[in-house]
Amino acid sequence: MSESATAQIRELLDSLYRVDSGRILATLIRLLGDFERAEEAMHEAFAAALDVWPQAGIPDNPRPWLISTARFKALDGMRRRARFDSAQQDLARYLEARISEVPHSEEEIEDDRLRLIFTCCHPALPAEGQVALTLREVCGLTTEEIARAFLIAPATLAQRIVRAKAVIRDKAIPYQVPASQELPERLGAVLQVIYLVFNEGYSAGTSGAQLSREAIRLGRLLVDLLPEPETMGLIGLMLLQESRRAARSSPEGDVILLDQQDRTLWNRDQIAQGISFTEKALASRRFSAYTLQAAIAAVHAEASSPASTDWRQIAMLYDRLIRIQPSPVVELNRAVAIAMCDGPEEGLGLVDALLARDELAGYYLAHSARADLCRRLGRLAEARDSYERALALVRGEPERRFIARRLRELQ
Repeated sequence: MSESATAQIRELLDSLYRVDSGRILATLIRLLGDFERAEEAMHEAFAAALDVWPQAGIPDNPRPWLISTARFKALDGMRRRARFDSAQQDLARYLEARISEVPHSEEEIEDDRLRLIFTCCHPALPAEGQVALTLREVCGLTTEEIARAFLIAPATLAQRIVRAKAVIRDKAIPYQVPASQELPERLGAVLQVIYLVFNEGYSAGTSGAQLSREAIRLGRLLVDLLPEPETMGLIGLMLLQESRRAARSSPEGDVILLDQQDRTLWNRDQIAQGISFTEKALASRRFSAYTLQAAIAAVHAEASSPASTDWRQIAMLYDRLIRIQPSPVVELNRAVAIAMCDGPEEGLGLVDALLARDELAGYYLAHSARADLCRRLGRLAEARDSYERALALVRGEPERRFIARRLRELQ
């Protein structure tokens, strides 16, 4: 075969690895029963394809070929080790018994991806392990890419993955989709991991774009595999929030509040998709916290200007959200919406009542919200005091610059 044809096969394999390695790995983990063994076998199968396909030709169905080859590679390795280690003999016989189980249909392979997601997000794993393992095994990001996104050392991230895999092995966590009675609780854990990844990327600004993209990709995958209303609500919420990324900060990285954003920079395709998912979730009448938050984001997205925003509807949606997910932060957001409907004095009373309960004393956004309401009421000394408290609590540099700028404006 010519060098150009070999180069084309190499490009095809690179493309297959980028697009399909997650599917292939998910099936191999089920068949081989071990993350490390599955990863090693998959890489050996891709290497074998680079040797075989230039002479034998590209198979009609490359993915099943790679899965079958990986299984045989793993089995050969087990047989070799079994000659010297009797403990490997049972494992080799187990793999031989399952040699005919390689899936050929898309449905079977996608079922394996769903199993992998639930395994990586099992509640027995620590939260940071769930996130790291999901990004590594389901999304296919490298250890270095994940570590860079979370601003930690690659060695630290690698240890999280190793520990998570050890928990799965030692606790014999089943590689399966939960039974119907367990599904609501387990699905909640999966969605929480996806949203945690998204928020990590969203709060990091431009540098976190990759994490947000991966979370949205995971959300789309989960909707395809398990089109539950709660799942559709989450993907709707992420798309609507992500649609504003380009308008959320200045070229210098300074924070731009929602009412000051250039709405022509909002991504209309993402808004349309987000609203579509949200409407489907709302149509089920099974309102989850993600769906209600998505509905709130949709009201903002549909407003042509800050003045045309339907704050009364937003306040009503927060009322519903508080009933199913009561939290001081949701109450704070509701107070801000009430201030936009009924005036800053009404909102300030609600914020002061929240702060009096001490639950948000360490939350810089509560003090920043109070400062803004005081500023609008002309109570400048109180506004300065609240901004100073917020400044003492804030951690992010763009947010710190924003609050400091507000303080200077008051002076």
